[in-house]
Amino acid sequence: QVQVVESGGGLVQAGGSLRLSCAASGRAFHFYAMGWFRQAPGKEREFVAGIRWSEGSTYYTDSVKGRFTISRDNAKNTMYLQMNSLKPEDTAVYYCSAVNRDWSPFGSWGQGTQVTVSS
Repeated sequence: QVQVVESGGGLVQAGGSLRLSCAASGRAFHFYAMGWFRQAPGKEREFVAGIRWSEGSTYYTDSVKGRFTISRDNAKNTMYLQMNSLKPEDTAVYYCSAVNRDWSPFGSWGQGTQVTVSS
């Protein structure tokens, strides 16, 4: 099972940037893809971005296209989310997870990292 640890969140003003990291480890570290998810207060957890681990192709939800960039470092087993032009509506706890081909998550969640964007 893959274990993940998210980091890099913080408080930033609207228009600012943050870079999140997701360090993955565990046995059988072979999977199709990984993704970033977020959960705002009172809302369900939603998919944000995903990356196919071997080929590096990416997929984004519409609300973050052009502002967020997902990437990975195979040697470090680490995934990143560069978030630019942040908006107050991006405020949420951000999580990473291994994902299925339809970008649905599987496996255990980490503790998440809080991102707060002030207006």
